[in-house]
Amino acid sequence: MTKYLSLLLVGLCAAVSAAPIQFDFKDPKGVNTILFKTDAPLESINGTANGISGTVSYDPANPAATKGKIIVSANSLHVGNPMQKEHLHSDKWLDVTKYPEISFEISSLKNVKTENNVTTADATGTFSLHGVSKEITVPVKLTYLKDRLKARTGKEGDLLVIRSNFTIKRGDFRINKGTFEDKVSDDIELTLSVAGAAPKAG
Repeated sequence: MTKYLSLLLVGLCAAVSAAPIQFDFKDPKGVNTILFKTDAPLESINGTANGISGTVSYDPANPAATKGKIIVSANSLHVGNPMQKEHLHSDKWLDVTKYPEISFEISSLKNVKTENNVTTADATGTFSLHGVSKEITVPVKLTYLKDRLKARTGKEGDLLVIRSNFTIKRGDFRINKGTFEDKVSDDIELTLSVAGAAPKAG
């Protein structure tokens, strides 16, 4: 009986240690950033967004089971020209007052390849922008940094870095479809590089 009890305890410990880790992408340092770019015939517009939050569940033993949601505060989108920024936030374009969040919710990973602490995959999920939600598939790179949170924040814990580069069409999200394409391309290129934190309890 003692032998079976010991095996049961070992199994329970293994199950606990293999549980997915919840990573919080609300960065207290405020350095998590998403870049966006449009390259129209008359103008090239480059900007950033740093109002990032959300949580992602990641299991180092099973990266393919990764799920979660990254959220961007729409009013954190910034371009260098003040007038362009005003237009971008207005109800003629993103209408950040009515639609305050932009998000991507991961539902599944395919073509998963893991080497050491780095996983690459195609992430399928729901991208929501300007009141429209659309299923898309984008390439992602997940880097799991065990016990590296302290180097970033001074707290014990793990980090998960998510990187991705993909393109959406503003027309798909009812943002002035088919208009102003000489100044604002229909293609919007997004570059994501964000780190989530999982502090250790205690």
